[in-house]
Amino acid sequence: MCHMSEAQAAQIEVSEIQGLIDWLAAFGITSEGGVTRLLYSKDWVNAQNALKQKMEDTGYTTYFDNVGNLFGRIEGTEEDVILTGSHVDTVVQGGKYDGAYGVLASYLATKRLVELYGKPKKTIEVVSLCEEEGSRFPLTYWGSKNIVGEYSPMTIEGMKDKDGIPFKQAMTEAGFPFLSYKTKKRSDIQHFIEIHIEQGSVLEKSQLDLGLVSHIVGQKRLTVTLTGESNHAGTTPMTERKDALVCAANCISELTAVAKLEYPALRVTTGQLIAKPNVPNVIAGNVNFTLDIRHHESEVLETFCQRAALLLQRLAANSGIAIEIDLWTDISPVPLDTKLHKDMEKKLAAKGLTYMQMVSGAGHDAQVFGQHIPTTMLFVPSRNGISHSPLEYTDSTKLEIGVSVLMDYLYELAY
Repeated sequence: MCHMSEAQAAQIEVSEIQGLIDWLAAFGITSEGGVTRLLYSKDWVNAQNALKQKMEDTGYTTYFDNVGNLFGRIEGTEEDVILTGSHVDTVVQGGKYDGAYGVLASYLATKRLVELYGKPKKTIEVVSLCEEEGSRFPLTYWGSKNIVGEYSPMTIEGMKDKDGIPFKQAMTEAGFPFLSYKTKKRSDIQHFIEIHIEQGSVLEKSQLDLGLVSHIVGQKRLTVTLTGESNHAGTTPMTERKDALVCAANCISELTAVAKLEYPALRVTTGQLIAKPNVPNVIAGNVNFTLDIRHHESEVLETFCQRAALLLQRLAANSGIAIEIDLWTDISPVPLDTKLHKDMEKKLAAKGLTYMQMVSGAGHDAQVFGQHIPTTMLFVPSRNGISHSPLEYTDSTKLEIGVSVLMDYLYELAY
């Protein structure tokens, strides 16, 4: 009889998770090598149905809720549910790992646990959340926020995608009739655990295997409107101008300098700037620009934003520019449940794995669940920190380490 070596068995496991990643990416793969799988699209429907079939073939009891979250259930002897998974949707021309890895790692980890130890004490449900990215409709976390009861039919009233297709229509045509949709908060979930690619370069540069996430940052997004005076570029003296674009440049430059010098863990970004009339030989009389401000401590976030508002107002007044500041996103930081990390550190060390406690600068479904139930999050490294891109990549060995560690966490929670 021929026996497999440990090295051969390990290699099969490594290729298993990568094979699943490639399999799911086929639902939405583009000619440019990216993955586009938007909420309620044909590729989304096919992906969720394929995942459902794979779970059923493995012995899971499967079901959809009324918005399209897919659950694969392994019944335990106790009623409490340990929920694990991530989101199945992508950005346009995204990568194959973001979200998908968390779904598939949860499926694989649970499958292996059942093979090794039989049914758990606490029921485990693997979830493929229907939406997180906000790539098709102007809302995010449609999957997780429905599970915790934060969304309702009014949330999507009148909402359409860029092609004018109403949310209600897309939802109904995907097999989830809007008329059957009701707000329903689940009360049986005892713990949520999500594993995800880092989407940054900290773990790779530190040459570490894992990130144990302690917090997910809060976010404030603002639009700043500066109104000056359009005038001739050649005839208006520099001392008499009310140049909204110069004022915007000064605002962005000073805010960035303050953040760099005094708030090392804070992130401030201007990702969009619109100048009008946007003509080469005319002074810009009107400028809109955005500010995306993030930190994991509420007090720091509030302090910086108050300081930013005063700075912006001072610079505008000094330039004779009128200013409006509109806060349109305000998400509080979420501390995650780190007790499980502490319990697992000895086991990670015994396996020879390297890790660090870290803060997530990106938003995740874990932050939605973390405001309602104990929630744990793990990161695996991302090559060059690239995400939301066809270049998104994590080495198969690191993917498998993540599956192995997720097994340990789920064993601790459910067995």
